[in-house]
Amino acid sequence: MGASFAELLQTAPVILGEGAVIERLRREFAVELHPELVNAAFVYEPAGRAALETIYRQYLAAGEHYRLPMLLSTPTWRANRERLARAGLADRDVNGDNFRFLDALRRSYGPYAGQIFICGLLSCRGDAYNPREGQSTEAAREFHRFQAEALAAAGVDLLLASTLPGCAEAAGLAQAMAATGLPYIVSFVIRPTGTLLDGTPLHRALAIIDDAVRPRPLGYLVNCSHASIFRRAICQPGNDLPAVRARLLGLLANTAALSPEELDEHPELVTEPPDDFAAAVAALHAEFGMRLLGGCCGTDGRHIAALADRLATLIRR
Repeated sequence: MGASFAELLQTAPVILGEGAVIERLRREFAVELHPELVNAAFVYEPAGRAALETIYRQYLAAGEHYRLPMLLSTPTWRANRERLARAGLADRDVNGDNFRFLDALRRSYGPYAGQIFICGLLSCRGDAYNPREGQSTEAAREFHRFQAEALAAAGVDLLLASTLPGCAEAAGLAQAMAATGLPYIVSFVIRPTGTLLDGTPLHRALAIIDDAVRPRPLGYLVNCSHASIFRRAICQPGNDLPAVRARLLGLLANTAALSPEELDEHPELVTEPPDDFAAAVAALHAEFGMRLLGGCCGTDGRHIAALADRLATLIRR
């Protein structure tokens, strides 16, 4: 496929991330999310598969048009062994089939396919907004090993554990991903005060994982947080150090400046105009050197296209 994702991080000024997937499936498409697997089984259903393809192609169109390298995530956020068993799909390679679905989309983009990277997506075992449901590091390493190995065996370019509320489970996830031999990224949900949801300062969480896991992550992301929250968090004492910011790759941003608890309980989608979103997120590249930027809750194809436009303008001046 050409350059690895690790090499891309060394050479590309910016990498475009995708936007919301699960949130859009819930609100825009007439498909019902699975109670256990959310969207991971949609590759087996015509309507769900078509909805996924529509969403991913909108994001890919933005990357292709503005000639930006792009990172896509497999729809496997909840496809761990425990949930697959409860869904009656323990005998199917759900993680691998989701990668092959995205890989087929990638191959359809001709020369641009070489700039599209696919990460195998994992997350915490429990509620991503409730750190009290988090696992110990040892328990997380064993629990997440199955999914990390399944995604690695399928052929993903790298692994990503996202929407993580606590440090201990994140460390175990990092160990499970590191053991596959693939490069990997760890992504947290944070508060404006500069901590994870479990209260661990962001800089401390990065140091704990970097010190304890070999090979260490390619870097760290924040997701499911508004750009204004990210900005406040990384300007907190300890997080504002050059060594800490050098390990931060960027943000997959929400369109609402709400706390996780407010987002979780909000009955309606809270969004902002695509141009406002794009300006706030692109500024993180201009001011702090963040290189991997995309969307999370509230975003759609318009937001990612506006962001791609802003980023392309910044790097080509």
